[in-house]
Amino acid sequence: MFELREFLGRWSGALVLAMLWLALAALTPQFLTPSNLLNVALQSSILAVVAMGMTMTIISGGIDLSVGSVVALTGALAAGWMVRDGWPVGIAIAAALGVGLILGALNGALVVYGRLAPFIATLSTMAIARGLTLVYTRGYPISGLPDSFTFLGTGDLAGIPMPVLVMLFVALVVRLLLHRTAWGSHLYAIGGGEELAWLSGVRVRRVKGMVYALSGLLAALGGILLTARLWSAQPNVGVGLELEAIAASVLGGARLSGGYGRVEGTLIGALVMATVGNGLNLLEVPSYHQQVIKGLVFILAVGLDRALQAGIEWGRLPRTSRLIRRRSEG
Repeated sequence: MFELREFLGRWSGALVLAMLWLALAALTPQFLTPSNLLNVALQSSILAVVAMGMTMTIISGGIDLSVGSVVALTGALAAGWMVRDGWPVGIAIAAALGVGLILGALNGALVVYGRLAPFIATLSTMAIARGLTLVYTRGYPISGLPDSFTFLGTGDLAGIPMPVLVMLFVALVVRLLLHRTAWGSHLYAIGGGEELAWLSGVRVRRVKGMVYALSGLLAALGGILLTARLWSAQPNVGVGLELEAIAASVLGGARLSGGYGRVEGTLIGALVMATVGNGLNLLEVPSYHQQVIKGLVFILAVGLDRALQAGIEWGRLPRTSRLIRRRSEG
């Protein structure tokens, strides 16, 4: 019985996704068609890339509210450098990724050396990056992007969209980083207890600084993919994306208190978010109702995850400890 409870706790996000797919399959026959499922994967890909950076910051016990603005800024810069300044596609992409890395490193410096709370540091960077985007674009889209660039967002290889392939590659790299390197072990240790990790010899500042830099880098990659997919740089893209990235991470099992999170869970969380949006569109639910429904689904999904996690922790307690806790709570 406990093994089943532990399995459900580990894969609660997949359970939520399966229930959503079954419900939508019963409500609309178009949902389970191969073309629509591929569309769901495409819709989740950019969110998943950004959310994997968010998951790493959450594992460290922090948060990154700037990712949506970084997506907008780096996409606008890449587009402007190609269209206005005539830069080669490769150089423009590399420079935009560098900007994301620098903004992420700035977040890390504010948190590590400035001793600002991650919420305040990244909220400030969010405002700065959004303002710079509007200044650079003057509030207008930048279009006329070269085909070699838009291929990243609209092309495919062997029938698989490029953003999905990029997402899978990033997921593999992040998973190896988290589970096959000392840095990943140190990141989990910091999330579990920063002071204890420091006493154990972990270079806390270096690890935390790097995790914010990586989050900025992945946000920039998401901005490039989104700009390529839209065929233009829109100054207002990415608004609210940081909340969706947090939601995908939490739906995937990451704990905002730090110390826990998985790449597989984040991918599933992104699929849940994309499935809800896709399903509501197929059911022709008005857009002004969709936000309410998405919020309710998020509450139910996280509530299920927390209930299963609480059951696991309860099952691990010795019998006497359970009795003591029950009496103290009663």
